[in-house]
Amino acid sequence: MSPARTIRVLLADDHTLVRAGVRHILENQPGVTVVGEVGDGAAALETLAHVAVDVLVLDLTMPGLDGFAVLRRARALAPALKVLVLSMHAEQAYVTRAVREGADGYLLKDSAVDDLMAAIEAVRAGRAYFSPKIQRQLTDLVRGGAPAAGPLTPLTEREREVLQRIAEGQSTKEIAARLAISARTVETHRANLMRKLDVRSLAQLVRLAIREGLVDAP
Repeated sequence: MSPARTIRVLLADDHTLVRAGVRHILENQPGVTVVGEVGDGAAALETLAHVAVDVLVLDLTMPGLDGFAVLRRARALAPALKVLVLSMHAEQAYVTRAVREGADGYLLKDSAVDDLMAAIEAVRAGRAYFSPKIQRQLTDLVRGGAPAAGPLTPLTEREREVLQRIAEGQSTKEIAARLAISARTVETHRANLMRKLDVRSLAQLVRLAIREGLVDAP
């Protein structure tokens, strides 16, 4: 493959070992250059604003801005960018939301060793790529209509963001500062979360966020 056709890849995953493993796979492939690796969504967007990237390999559960937020904002920074989600989450709710937000492909992490390069080449060429298990889910979705609503379905995007940060252990003041809102607004979001999710304590909120994959278990 000529240098002009080299695929420039950015890795975004908060697990150092996962990034190292993916980098190792890609660096042994001709025609691929890993132009960077980052551990959170904000760093991914910052890199996309300053570095030419063809394919973003993106985890969905990262601290701060998660992968869904990156999906929504990435193409404003790089209109020609292709995004391959690389996730441990095979649940239909994750897949359908990622596709709606603009993912070009969805690869499960347990398939990465065998399928990563094929997935990257497919999305770079403008084709969709999904792990076999994900393909079956999408087929079922088309045949059966809308996916079943999950516990987090009623939440707004801001409520999801506040819930994620609560589950990551951030204080009210930290959340307010990072989201540029007042502490009282954070408290209002927290009260709405507890009401909508029918929980009685922050510990229950955190357990629910972990169970639904919004954050990884400690």
